[in-house]
Amino acid sequence: MPESKNRRNRGSNKRSRKDRSSAQEERTASPLSDADPVSLDDLELEDDSLPTWYRATMFGLLLLGLLWIIVFYISSGLIPIRAVGNWNVGIGFGIAMVGFFMTMRWK
Repeated sequence: MPESKNRRNRGSNKRSRKDRSSAQEERTASPLSDADPVSLDDLELEDDSLPTWYRATMFGLLLLGLLWIIVFYISSGLIPIRAVGNWNVGIGFGIAMVGFFMTMRWK
């Protein structure tokens, strides 16, 4: 099998220890090593989190939609709205979908 052209011959390229250590330092030194460290306290970060009322409304709608459907099935269609009939399932899913759409702003 032929040797690679890029492979170094160990015997032909001998360096002194001093040369090797300085070359190693040059490879490991980072251009950012002399940069000033920045503290996270110095950065002005905006609080992009959602307000508490938004989270409460979001989870409330998700639970209300689920409970609406569960109550409809447990009561055999007598409650929550008897006159609507099986559209109670659609109403429950609609309420839950509003909660799901609100989750798109979650951060």
